[in-house]
Amino acid sequence: MQSDPNTQAGRRTFFGILLALSASHMINDTLQSLLPSIYPILKTSFNLTYTQVGLITLSFQLTASILQPLVGRYTDRHHKPYSLAFGMGITLVGLTFLSQAASYPMILMSSVMVGMGSAIFHPEASRVAHMAAGDRHGLAQSVFQTGGNLGSSLGPLLAALIIARNGQSSILWFTAVAFCGIILLSRVGGWYSRNLPQYKRRATALSENALPRRKVVLSLGVLVVLTFSKYFYLVSLSNYYTFYLIHRFNLSIQGAQYLLFVYLAAVALGTILGGPLGDRFGRKYVIWVSILGVAPFSLLLPHVGLGATVALTVVIGLILASAFSAILVYAQELVPGKVGMISGLFFGLAFGCGGIASAVLGRLADVTSIEFVFEVCGYLPLLGLITWFLPDIEGASRRARRLRQESQPA
Repeated sequence: MQSDPNTQAGRRTFFGILLALSASHMINDTLQSLLPSIYPILKTSFNLTYTQVGLITLSFQLTASILQPLVGRYTDRHHKPYSLAFGMGITLVGLTFLSQAASYPMILMSSVMVGMGSAIFHPEASRVAHMAAGDRHGLAQSVFQTGGNLGSSLGPLLAALIIARNGQSSILWFTAVAFCGIILLSRVGGWYSRNLPQYKRRATALSENALPRRKVVLSLGVLVVLTFSKYFYLVSLSNYYTFYLIHRFNLSIQGAQYLLFVYLAAVALGTILGGPLGDRFGRKYVIWVSILGVAPFSLLLPHVGLGATVALTVVIGLILASAFSAILVYAQELVPGKVGMISGLFFGLAFGCGGIASAVLGRLADVTSIEFVFEVCGYLPLLGLITWFLPDIEGASRRARRLRQESQPA
């Protein structure tokens, strides 16, 4: 049986490109996480109200959330191999303005520019990860997203070590990191440009197996609900876990922060594991387990002691974090040829859900209690039951590949 060399090349995994994307994702998310990390400095320096601080978050989150699917849709039609470096350049300019901002409107403009850079980066980097994945799309997304998780945790640490000690102007030092990201992404853009013809051929072949429009729309709706469930519950832990520990168990702030780090480490490990497990066992099954499988632990969490709380949050972090890689790759395979738009849609949805959940759950905690927030959020993973409505697109894809191989001349 002879095989098409283009098909064989398309199934190869380019680990060097995936590691470069993971490193650039770490840089991007480190830089964007600097903004919320310096809110106390900005609030004191400019005598801001909490509402004004909230508007900074809103300007950043809305820009990133709304623009990402639009950027992805545009680059699906008009491929721009060097747009990743361009997006990092916008982030660099935004940081420069932020370091020199002398007024509140300039802070808002800087936050919008950082949001724009992120909006360009995420859908395009996810597309390149899809290109470099070969047949291991879940692994590729996990490697890519792990860099982002690491960057999100590094930002607050670097802000505490550098900006808190040296003031707002020291943000300018981080433009050197952004410049390194531009160089790295320029190299990735060169690989993208060289492999673009082969990627287009493969995308065209995959689009021939597209599902009926009605089934695609229903499936995307299911994935949106699952993403909502995941991020609302994750925000309840990442944003309010320390408050819960302090209020319920009388822990110190430092002790609660240590336990938050334990939970975040479990989330990072779960992100790494989710993609390869989806490649091996099927993404639909990983989505089932990673959303619905959390429910017994999330429902039990508000009713146990401190030791069991720590153990349960580790299990929850490991299981739930594996969901996003599986959801994203499933959606990309559901709508072949629209990798950028789908990536932008789900990354934008993640940003939007995170911002809305933080505000909604904070208000709920104010009018009730932090314990009540955890009791209510414990039911969110039950929404994983709707995974049943997702079609078995991976089985259909395998059957289509087998038919194509059998039809090739010996």
